[in-house]
Amino acid sequence: MLTYHFRNKKEGSLYDQLYAFLKEDILSGRLEADYRLPSRRAFARNLGISIVTVETAYEKLEAEGYIYSLPRKGFYVSRIDRSFVGAGEGAGEDPPVPFSDLDRKEDDRIVYDFASSSTLPELFPFTAWARIMRSVISDQSRELVERAPGGGIRSLREAIAAHLLEFRGMQASPGQIIVGAGTEYLYGLILQLLGRDRLYAVEDPGYSKIARIYRAGGTGVCHLPVDREGISVKALEERGADIVHISPAHHFPTGTVMPVSRRYELLGWACAREGRYIIEDDYDSELRMDGRPVPTLRSMDPADRVIYVNTFSKTLASTIRISYMVLPVKLAERFYRELGFYSCTVSSFQQYTLARFISSGGFGSHINRMRRYYRKVRDALLHEIQASPAFSGCRITEEEAGLHFLLETGTSLSDRELKERALDFGIRITCLSDYFLDPSDAPGGILLVSYSGIRPEEIPGAVGALGQVLSLQ
Repeated sequence: MLTYHFRNKKEGSLYDQLYAFLKEDILSGRLEADYRLPSRRAFARNLGISIVTVETAYEKLEAEGYIYSLPRKGFYVSRIDRSFVGAGEGAGEDPPVPFSDLDRKEDDRIVYDFASSSTLPELFPFTAWARIMRSVISDQSRELVERAPGGGIRSLREAIAAHLLEFRGMQASPGQIIVGAGTEYLYGLILQLLGRDRLYAVEDPGYSKIARIYRAGGTGVCHLPVDREGISVKALEERGADIVHISPAHHFPTGTVMPVSRRYELLGWACAREGRYIIEDDYDSELRMDGRPVPTLRSMDPADRVIYVNTFSKTLASTIRISYMVLPVKLAERFYRELGFYSCTVSSFQQYTLARFISSGGFGSHINRMRRYYRKVRDALLHEIQASPAFSGCRITEEEAGLHFLLETGTSLSDRELKERALDFGIRITCLSDYFLDPSDAPGGILLVSYSGIRPEEIPGAVGALGQVLSLQ
């Protein structure tokens, strides 16, 4: 049987190395046309690697035409004209990636994705959504072709205000609510309202895209450490930041909830100097699994210094790019005075549909269904992990809110080795260190386990595969 000796993992994953070995042997003629390759199971056993690794290498070779398969017979080497192999300048080098390939999935070999933040398509309320869309077309055809105000149509802003009062206990007038196509667009509006000559502070660890958006907008950004109670107010003062962007209800990625003492400390910082503001990112507050959502920082703000930002991408679907922010009264007035000429970036059709969905009670019912569903998924996932000997010594934290939790593995593997080994088993994972400005500052071996894209029937296989990763140390 074919035997290959794998190099250091730094030179590529096992899947990449096996693919390269077989491709080289095919192009050199060492493996002749119509030669039958070993079965996936036998090949994996002989090489001491996973079946998924062999399967993925075979799939790529077949996709590129180096091998072909016959039903119930196996894989065979294709007949290739080798007269051009190695000819020409730069032979053997990979061509530039076409632009059309840049949008493809990271890796087709992924079977279980513990890194995805997208919810499952079957959870979207298609029936109710389609019914409302038809009624909007029938009843509001005239409004659909009229220009919407820059902050969004009135009925949607009224529906959001009512939802915030009911679900978050937060008072907000429709005039303070600005609707936009995704939070990234709203951050751009905030930059224009507050000024690009300000210093913006972000959490470390945190969602790195936020800092990148602010920098791309031409402003200064500083990263501030996060402890068990949230962002450090002392560091905030020392760095001289004017604006701070935080996620107090459910910090990403650690999952911690900011206690009331730290919240008041932050509000005190904002009130101490004119022009200071707090951006409260409440990205997944509706999906708290246990108990009611934590009260917003904005609802505690007597000085009107908190800009509240939320999105429907988590509760409906990641492709529904509808987000909104609640501005302090002064900033809302400034928006309509200075930026009101902007067209709303969400189509009127989507806005009217969402407005009816919320005001009819459909959105509230949908959130409750989502919570019940993902609570069952989370509980099943935790039970499977706790029942598996492969996870003995592991510790689970921050599982009460959102659609992810932390898994402290205690592994001796580096985070990079852990992720590469997981890919060999068809699993995509992220580690806590991925969200630090300097990964070396992060504790190693802590996985960020997102279960939003995992189906209940996949849980035993997913946990079993992850257990194998942790067992091979």
